[in-house]
Amino acid sequence: MILYAINLLMAIVWAAITGSASLYNLVFGFLLSTLALGVIRDQINGTGYIRRALRVASLIWLFFIELAKSAFKVAIMVVSPNLEIKPGIFAYPLTVTRDFEITLLANLITLTPGTLSVDVSDDKSVLYVHAIDCSDPEGTRREIAEGFERKIREAFA
Repeated sequence: MILYAINLLMAIVWAAITGSASLYNLVFGFLLSTLALGVIRDQINGTGYIRRALRVASLIWLFFIELAKSAFKVAIMVVSPNLEIKPGIFAYPLTVTRDFEITLLANLITLTPGTLSVDVSDDKSVLYVHAIDCSDPEGTRREIAEGFERKIREAFA
């Protein structure tokens, strides 16, 4: 996380030096500072910084893909003449353990149309999720495990 903060600081310094705080210039400064930190990674003990940044970008990309797919599914449900849905709550066993990872997973699930994180068990081993169509809870569990949770583990392990 410290390298990320340094990267952001370097991007802001880049924008200040160039005199342009446009989004494109900030993104360019961020990419330039990522490259600079990648070059000196051995000296600053940041061997996995670029790899982690790519994994976080992969998680963000997955979120946008899942957002589009689930928004389309919910839109189809709404316009269909007969609603054959079975709303319900199912328990999702967590493999992520840190509070940050659990919170991120719960938020990604909630931001995806059709699902809502309801609660986390006291021992932080189960996440309760409400689904607009809970006819296949095993399939939904598998999608979460192979999608969001796997990407979170890869990005923040």
